[in-house]
Amino acid sequence: MLLTQDQEMIRDAVRTFAQEELWPNAPKWDREKHFPHEAHKGLAALGAYGICVPEEYGGANLDYVTLALVLEEIAAGDGGTSTAISVTNCPVNAILMRYGNESQKKKWLTRLAQGELLGVFCLTEPHVGSDASAIKTTAVKEADGYVINGVKQFITSGKNGQLAVGIAVTDKGAGKKGLSAFLVPTDTPGYVVARLEEKIGQHSSDTAQINFDNCRIPAENLIGEEGEGYKIALSSLEGGRIGIAAQSVGMARSALEVAIAYAKERESFGTAIINHQAVGFRLADCATQLEAARQLIWHAAALRDAGRPCLKEAAMAKLFASEMAEKVCSAAIQTLGGYGYVNDFPVERIWRDVRVCQIYEGTSDVQKIIIQRAL
Repeated sequence: MLLTQDQEMIRDAVRTFAQEELWPNAPKWDREKHFPHEAHKGLAALGAYGICVPEEYGGANLDYVTLALVLEEIAAGDGGTSTAISVTNCPVNAILMRYGNESQKKKWLTRLAQGELLGVFCLTEPHVGSDASAIKTTAVKEADGYVINGVKQFITSGKNGQLAVGIAVTDKGAGKKGLSAFLVPTDTPGYVVARLEEKIGQHSSDTAQINFDNCRIPAENLIGEEGEGYKIALSSLEGGRIGIAAQSVGMARSALEVAIAYAKERESFGTAIINHQAVGFRLADCATQLEAARQLIWHAAALRDAGRPCLKEAAMAKLFASEMAEKVCSAAIQTLGGYGYVNDFPVERIWRDVRVCQIYEGTSDVQKIIIQRAL
């Protein structure tokens, strides 16, 4: 697939920002578990918060191929930052674009697209991961709105985000059709950050447990109709999986670039180690797998942009890219030897950051189920 001149220009602009503002600071953010607010402001100025959002709502009005390019470049600079940006673009923006009413779009989508708000997606619960139909959080209707109670787990930007899309049960006897989707500003009383998770990686992106404790929201914050929550939640997964796959490629690319540079400088037995077949072939395999993953991503994104079904292709892209990325990072560590195992070099951090890509937005096992059903 060939990129347009506009796509290349946008990619290059984000790449420059990532190389200058994200990559040099990522080690410090990792050590200090720091959420980089200033970096997010810079990315917002580049339009990264609203890639696919129409211009009338403050977005860039671009396509999913461009979103994949942008997320790859951000992830190449810092994995955690790319995750926060990915969640805002899809699912949060994508859900509002498709299911939000005009009032919600003007009030919330515009601010998300312009980077005034960071999006949060409250779906997963302590005992509910891939099976969204088993959600236990409830939203009880009252005269002037809804009261939400329940616990959400592993929520990206749960602390630092400002607007959450939450999925809750409004009809306990209706199964999947009893779920509904809501907009919940995170400064609403009853939205409680109960715990910040201690993770092995992606320390520049907070992951929180959120308690909804009699959290009252107005009726106007219902997205779509009651009973559409399951459909709304699943509708965003194609785009989200394309985004996670693009992140995987970006992180793997950075690890591979470090490994190649090291292999060209490090000498053993009188020559650079890249000239030894064991090392050179390892890196060649990595480069091939990385490019294959990128093409899968672009294909899935192009299908989505064309309005064609891409559930299988998005699952393939996420499965292949996320597993490829861990292998490439491991190969980079192996290439650096002892230096790959210490934090003097960034490959161990990138490996820690990329490992979660096989878990969130549907585990690798779930992707295989989706692909198998489509055969």
